[in-house]
Amino acid sequence: MKIFTIKQELKTFLNTKKKENKTIGFVPTMGALHKGHLSLIEKAKNKNDIVVVSIFVNPTQFDNKEDLVKYPKTIENDTKLLKSVACDVLFFPSVKEIYAENISSEEFDFDGLEHQMEGKFRDGHFDGVGTIVKTLFEIIEPNKAYFGEKDFQQLQIIKKMVEKNQLPVKIKGCPIFREDDGLAMSSRNTRLNKEHREAAPFIYKTLKKARKKFGTESAIKVTEWVTNQFKKHPLLDLEYFTIADEKSLETIKDKESNKKYRAFIAVFAGEIRLIDNIQLKK
Repeated sequence: MKIFTIKQELKTFLNTKKKENKTIGFVPTMGALHKGHLSLIEKAKNKNDIVVVSIFVNPTQFDNKEDLVKYPKTIENDTKLLKSVACDVLFFPSVKEIYAENISSEEFDFDGLEHQMEGKFRDGHFDGVGTIVKTLFEIIEPNKAYFGEKDFQQLQIIKKMVEKNQLPVKIKGCPIFREDDGLAMSSRNTRLNKEHREAAPFIYKTLKKARKKFGTESAIKVTEWVTNQFKKHPLLDLEYFTIADEKSLETIKDKESNKKYRAFIAVFAGEIRLIDNIQLKK
């Protein structure tokens, strides 16, 4: 595995591969890698000649600076994991290499996608996401890029950014990778204490029950039911639950036969914020 910290050196290396007509698959990460990330890398390896993984904890997408400081950094273990799945290239730049002296976000218009769900609770978050992903796409110029559906809103926003900026990259969404007890894999899970880790699978169990209820009940009724389930829970605090149109991400009132819906949730387990979602069947 080749490791680059300087963007120009990475570009030079990848340009030689492109001249050999090699296709490039890209998996952007913030490190603290787990099996979910590795599943994205394996998908990328199946469809591309070369796989590039970036590890960069992006300061402009954290509205809570304390969360940025506490974000787990495990580069030694990450490097071992990447080698274990035969990753070709790791790009591990410094903040200065990406932003120079100007650590700030571009302003994006994602056609309203950014104002739903996470956007209501994390000020400026998606401008930060858009800035770093666009920057990485411009450096790496991948044919395909792979993102997990756990961050489904982020996935839709990146698709929108690619469309509006006419970037020549195909965005591939990949299914949520879960622990055996159903908890969606996340780098934040390592920060859960024992009590909260044992409580956290309640999130996915509730989503599965909500999906079942959505078959016979209205979105409003299902939302009320989920809210009440968390009111009764001693360890988990619901930040939001919403049933939204997959395309617009707008909260729905009534079901329509030609649309796809998904339930989205954000929950605090102590100070650790966990998100999840599930596709719904009418």
